[in-house]
Amino acid sequence: MKKNEKNNIPNSIKILFGIIVVALAIFGKVIINDDGTIDFITDSSVNNNSFVDLENLEGNLQVHFIDVGQADGILITQGNHNMLIDAGTNEAAEIVVDYLNENKINDLDYVIGTHPHEDHIGGLDNIIKGFNITTLFLPKVTSNTKTFKDVVKSASNKNLKLTVPKVGSKYKLGKATFEILAPNSESYDSINNYSIVIKLTYGKNKFLFTGDAETISENEILSNGADIRADLLKVGHHGSYTSTSDNFLQAINPKYAVICVGKDNKYNHPVKSVMERLKKNNIDVYRTDELGNIIVTSDGENITFNVNKGTYNYIGTK
Repeated sequence: MKKNEKNNIPNSIKILFGIIVVALAIFGKVIINDDGTIDFITDSSVNNNSFVDLENLEGNLQVHFIDVGQADGILITQGNHNMLIDAGTNEAAEIVVDYLNENKINDLDYVIGTHPHEDHIGGLDNIIKGFNITTLFLPKVTSNTKTFKDVVKSASNKNLKLTVPKVGSKYKLGKATFEILAPNSESYDSINNYSIVIKLTYGKNKFLFTGDAETISENEILSNGADIRADLLKVGHHGSYTSTSDNFLQAINPKYAVICVGKDNKYNHPVKSVMERLKKNNIDVYRTDELGNIIVTSDGENITFNVNKGTYNYIGTK
């Protein structure tokens, strides 16, 4: 979701950022085109051998849906391997940093900024500054907001490449694996549809993380014919009517759904149509506005939660 972030940045800051970007381009940390756009490094490797023997799992996989209000911040751990999907808003940045520190996280194998909206990458610059990151994934789209520029600057200062994952690529996270499912097109009218969508597998358990992907992206994923069945769905776009279409939900057929959403938010999320769809399909709902931090644990066969399930209550009437 796009926040009402002001783009009227003072000229002095624009000039300073321009100098920084040019300097970074000269030193090869990012690539700046003649029109001022940023070139990302495309990850062309498809790790088809990343899947592991189901009998050789070690320990548990945990998915932490951090309560960052009307935003996303998701920590995934398996053994000594860690991944972060989004980092909340600028305002919630310290919440994410503190949560990682409390869980003794120093290193992140992967960090995914699903798309350049402030409620997803607002705290990402703090994460880049404070933790050791092996791979930073972002979609191939830029933004003129200060939030996005802060992320670029922080990555460049750490000599961390902005890597665009290719659909179909598979990666290891300890004994877990994840596959990139979206975005599938070069350009979209809505920034939300640039969201990086991944399917995470640990043993027999599967999880789908959709960012703010809307129906257009959902339909592209379905058209690709990928197996998107999952035990747990991170509901797209905070439970907005733009996402979690019926066909998409039927294809996933999840037992559980988690909604990252702020209490009494001004966007009226989640909406009636999505909540009724989840209820009709007997999907247990867990939501950060009601339950706070939600921790999901998988041993490769069973999934458990640290909290009781939430309600099908809604705010928006669409």
